Amino acid sequence: MSIVLLCALAVEWLILPFTKNPFIFALPIFVAVAVIYFSQRRKNESLREIGYRFDNFLECFRLLALPMLAFFITLTILGWTLGSLRYNDLFGSAFFRKYIWLFVWGLIQQHALQAFFNRRAQEIYGKGYLSVFVAAMIFALLHLPNFWLTIATFCGGLMWAFVYQRVPNLFALAISHALMSVVLVLTMPRAALHGMRVGYNYFRL
Repeated sequence: MSIVLLCALAVEWLILPFTKNPFIFALPIFVAVAVIYFSQRRKNESLREIGYRFDNFLECFRLLALPMLAFFITLTILGWTLGSLRYNDLFGSAFFRKYIWLFVWGLIQQHALQAFFNRRAQEIYGKGYLSVFVAAMIFALLHLPNFWLTIATFCGGLMWAFVYQRVPNLFALAISHALMSVVLVLTMPRAALHGMRVGYNYFRL
């Protein structure tokens, strides 16, 4: 787990802020993807086993629905209180062009978070609260030093890791990830989210 985590942190803190060289950028990503791939091959984990399936999609989404609703209501009330609600942006074509990629990006993140970090944490700590907490902490760590985004990703990470251990479906988790990201962007003040920047780029204007 440490190699993949270090590769992600290196991209955020040492590479993206200082170089646009695609080869330098690609190297830690290639290493991380290779470690994840060969780890899953070594353990004979099939795509279905790690969550690429449809038979349990509705069951997984049912478990996600209530916490997602609570998240939506809480952030909507908070955004209304702060005067930062921007749900009108949903009706603009520019919004969909900008955020349509969120499902794909969510699926990539959920694959790494659940199919790798969560599963390896379960091997060390067993299925349950401790491995869920470890997975959520790793996810939050990758969003430092953006304080509010780190808090949001830790809470989301807890929910997604908990649900994944019961009903592993990466498609449902990716949809949840995308929807919750949209709600976060449309309710919280832009200054609080700091452009959703993480790593060293957080300090750049």
